[in-house]
Amino acid sequence: MRAGQLQTEEELALFDILTKPEPKLTKAEEAEAKKVCRELLDTLKREKLILDWREKQQARAGVIQTIKLSLRMLPPPFTRDVREEKQARAYAHVYDHYFGAGQSVYQPSAVG
Repeated sequence: MRAGQLQTEEELALFDILTKPEPKLTKAEEAEAKKVCRELLDTLKREKLILDWREKQQARAGVIQTIKLSLRMLPPPFTRDVREEKQARAYAHVYDHYFGAGQSVYQPSAVG
């Protein structure tokens, strides 16, 4: 995988949430934002999206905190206000699309 390149639909979905309609980014800033997306998804899937995470207040808080900390790594065009808005949108996306224990809408369905 080349640096700054998104490989999966889920990475692209998160990147779109963080960058559309703004802020406008340079190519270098886009690469930084893509890295943050990849690392955030890796951390969430590895550590936070446990079985029934949406039903447990402490687990939900852990997901929110992980998103918040990850978004602090975004480049300067992401001001505090922009980060807060993107954090809320990113959390809503994760809540709606990731069910826990490795299950998400991005996995191929076992039902044919």
